[in-house]
Amino acid sequence: MLSTEKILQVLADGEFHSGEELGAALGVSRAAVWKQLQKLEALNIELESQKGRGYRIVGGLDLLSREAVLASSGEASKPFVESMDIFNELASTNEVALAKIAEGDAHGYCCTAELQRSGRGRRGRQWVSPFARNLYFSMVWQFHSGASALEGLSLCIGVAVARALNRAGVDRVALKWPNDVLLDGRKLAGILLEMQGDPAGLCQVVIGVGVNVKMAGADTSAIQQPWADLGGYDIADDRNCLLSLLIDALVDVLTQYSRGGFALYRDEWQSLDAYRGQEVMVQLGDTWVSGVAEGVDQGGGLLLRTDTGTRIFNGGEVSLRSLP
Repeated sequence: MLSTEKILQVLADGEFHSGEELGAALGVSRAAVWKQLQKLEALNIELESQKGRGYRIVGGLDLLSREAVLASSGEASKPFVESMDIFNELASTNEVALAKIAEGDAHGYCCTAELQRSGRGRRGRQWVSPFARNLYFSMVWQFHSGASALEGLSLCIGVAVARALNRAGVDRVALKWPNDVLLDGRKLAGILLEMQGDPAGLCQVVIGVGVNVKMAGADTSAIQQPWADLGGYDIADDRNCLLSLLIDALVDVLTQYSRGGFALYRDEWQSLDAYRGQEVMVQLGDTWVSGVAEGVDQGGGLLLRTDTGTRIFNGGEVSLRSLP
């Protein structure tokens, strides 16, 4: 285990630990301990030192643990969790999952990270990823009927995330077409799907999910839309439990989706639709189209009632915003 990970585990309890204690835990000198502490500051972790008491992480850290996630996982999810990779930091969990696919059959592979350096949102936007505050998670799922069988998949993933949040005691969750999860009308979570393989046959899909758990104190200046986190809910203090709930919900939904497709989840998605019946504007490239959102069709395409009739939008560079 890397020294940074070891020192984080010792300091995660939020209590003071002396330089000698930290050195013994790491098997290094006090000078080497100081170098490791400087690395923590580079992660924007608030570190406090007091003479005679040592060092502590203010407020402690809720670090991810495979054992903790496994302890609350359902039976169907346990095989996926048992082989899950947990990284201290990386570019993005989706990139790691894509690399696994390049090595061969990666069905069921899961990975998560305390921090992403290059987390991606929709349309290339960066996902703000403070250390050990949120969830950044990717899972690989294999399909046998090509891209044509993936209609509405991102919407089904939204349903899975909403289910997990509901089970965690989070209310007022809604879905924004095609892949945003909202809390009180503000973005709480996002979904990013990336497909590899034969568009007409065997393919593997990386399902990336990012959830804002506890953003207090994080630099949010780069976020260009209203956002929300789970700071007001008890689950914000137990990311391992929340991750377990997410994996359980994803495995359940993906298993059923592989058998019956989006039709199994269309009604549930529409019951969570944040914009149904509202006047909206849809952006497709440089073109804006206004109308009334009327839910989604059998394939998950957005139904928009316009002055010239109902139009259907199917992903791509489409964005949806409420009219001012």
